[in-house]
Amino acid sequence: MTKINNLAKLYKADPESVYNTWFIDNDTRMKAFRSIRRGVITIVDSIKSGTFGNDFKGSPLEVVLASITEQKQVFEGAAHPFYWKPKLRIPDIYENDENKRAFGSFLEACLSAGSADKIIKEILTLDGCGIKGLGPSVANILYFLHPTLMPPFNTAMLNGFNAIFDDKKKLGSWTSYLEMRETVISTNEKVQPGLSKDLGAISGLLFDVGVGKIILDQNWENSLQFEKAKREKALKKRHQEVQEEIREENEHLRMQFLLTDIGNDLGYDVFVATNDRNKSLNGRSLQFLTLPELPPLDFPPEVAKTVSLIDVIWVSRDSKKIECAFEIEKSTSIYSGMLRLMDLASSLGDRQYDFFLVAPDKREKEVLAQLNRPSFQTSTCIGLRYILFSELEEHCHGLCKFGEDYRILFKLAKDASCNSK
Repeated sequence: MTKINNLAKLYKADPESVYNTWFIDNDTRMKAFRSIRRGVITIVDSIKSGTFGNDFKGSPLEVVLASITEQKQVFEGAAHPFYWKPKLRIPDIYENDENKRAFGSFLEACLSAGSADKIIKEILTLDGCGIKGLGPSVANILYFLHPTLMPPFNTAMLNGFNAIFDDKKKLGSWTSYLEMRETVISTNEKVQPGLSKDLGAISGLLFDVGVGKIILDQNWENSLQFEKAKREKALKKRHQEVQEEIREENEHLRMQFLLTDIGNDLGYDVFVATNDRNKSLNGRSLQFLTLPELPPLDFPPEVAKTVSLIDVIWVSRDSKKIECAFEIEKSTSIYSGMLRLMDLASSLGDRQYDFFLVAPDKREKEVLAQLNRPSFQTSTCIGLRYILFSELEEHCHGLCKFGEDYRILFKLAKDASCNSK
């Protein structure tokens, strides 16, 4: 255990490690769990109803994998094994209806599974179906359903595992994944300093070793033969990514302050996501500008938790009812933010609500692509529009000066047809 303990110390101390840039205090990671679970439910329902499709593109599986791959470098490439490769006929879950149903049954069973034994049984059943091209890459979906039971899986994590434990586990084998899982869980229980019961933490350690970011025994020869030039290039790239993440987080916070100021000036009380309320900008703290909690809402616990993570909500000072809500996008999944707004609108349910996505100018095409999804086009509970960062910033003072309520935003907001309202 000496080796893994030393690695864990290096891992936790490195400000640019997966642990510190993805696992700890990461809003994107925490918000992904519910949206991915909902996406998996949609996959199962579409397979049952026969609407899943015969290609990865346009399928609900693409939406789920998009949410996973946008979890930054740890899951980069997670969607590739699911792309439909016509010449190879893999993965064979698009044209083969029996395989498609087996995959749907597997996901449905795993959604409701209450123990690791149940999930492992379902894995072995799926493996027994012999579906060509469908292997332990599915574990990345399982992780977001059961983060304390199933570790994620990719080439870098496998390489890191083999290097640390001097093993030769194989990439495409469910058997190798399950054996690897047992070792990971056993090690995670003993490692000091402790990481987390959430297996994403120790999997991030495997990843950092697997890409050569952490050198085994601080010895170049033991770093997976990772050439010095390549390692330095990888470290430089990660540093640039961290700097970009910091810039995006600052932009996100700046938009939260703008929406808070506009909401207050228009006569609303403002609620900010519970995981953001302690943040400050230029000496101002959101905690002192916003409500400590939302008005009492008759929501199921899981919906209440999702709503509490919506970036900004405007509440009527008179009726104490929610009037307007905003999700501010950065390099996270636009779809998951839209799902949170739909959750809120459908749970309120007494009228159609006008909610907004606030997005960087460079992501406008992505926002439009998501708004044009049929599920949002046909929704009767929500009118969803978007506002670009530059326009919100430019017109902030005018909105505060001339607006009477949230409908002043219609002058800036655009809808799926990209026509100004």
